[in-house]
Amino acid sequence: MAWKGLHITNPARLSLAEGQCCVRQEAGEVQISIEDLAYVVIDTPQATLSSALLSALMSAGVAVVVTDEKHTPSGIALPFHRHHLQGAVARLQIDAKESLKRRMWQSIVRTKIVNQSAALALSGCDEAPTLKEIARHVEPGDPENVEARAARFYWQRLFADFTRGDEQDRRNKLLNYGYAVARAGVARALVASGLLPVFGLKHDGAANAFNLADDLVEPFRPFVDLLARKTFDNGDKTGDLTVEDRRAMAGVLNLNANIGQESVALLVAAEMSAASLVRAIEHGQPALLDLPALASAP
Repeated sequence: MAWKGLHITNPARLSLAEGQCCVRQEAGEVQISIEDLAYVVIDTPQATLSSALLSALMSAGVAVVVTDEKHTPSGIALPFHRHHLQGAVARLQIDAKESLKRRMWQSIVRTKIVNQSAALALSGCDEAPTLKEIARHVEPGDPENVEARAARFYWQRLFADFTRGDEQDRRNKLLNYGYAVARAGVARALVASGLLPVFGLKHDGAANAFNLADDLVEPFRPFVDLLARKTFDNGDKTGDLTVEDRRAMAGVLNLNANIGQESVALLVAAEMSAASLVRAIEHGQPALLDLPALASAP
């Protein structure tokens, strides 16, 4: 199914009308089938959303993302009980052996680094194959933190004169916005598969309600990185994100990804990855975990 996302940046009132999401703005009114929506990003302080619509969105499994005063995604609403075997899946997840979780984390990190290599190749970097070699050295649980070594190599080559974490750099703002949207898509997929996002494979923050989402989103990050690179396009390094910037990064879940033998939207890839994670846990076989591969530029 071709899911749609709704990104609200102008003053609007969102309500439920005849089973559809009704968006009223100064320019007029549109109605969107809730069944076609995967996520809604409320990216303006001048939007209202009726409780009836919110309830309908939750019932349909739609992720609702809200932003703060700086237009940075700051929260997400997710539905409860989206899977007919949620209790059984949750028990499998909680009882999963540490050895299995370490091997799945190995697969996640390796796929992330291979996708970083593809991102560099698509950016014209001749050193991209080095990351594939680095990925080969990731062991179960990544005790040597190969992921961090790959990251240092990667960021130095993806962007010129760039420091990840520099809050004034517009490129980091683009990345953080895209990561938040990708994380919301992954969290939505996990809930839909009956998994509990709070219990991670590697991440285990006591105050983090989305540890598992933070695990599974890792291979999705290079998709965001390429989109941020394209959106930045050697523009100003400082300054706030424009509406066009935010709208572009909110579209990350519509990018194409390869997973298994299929080419699908990244949002669908998240659903397939979450479903495969359940199978891998159920059968105790990390090889059953399917993760998205970056094969083409956004």
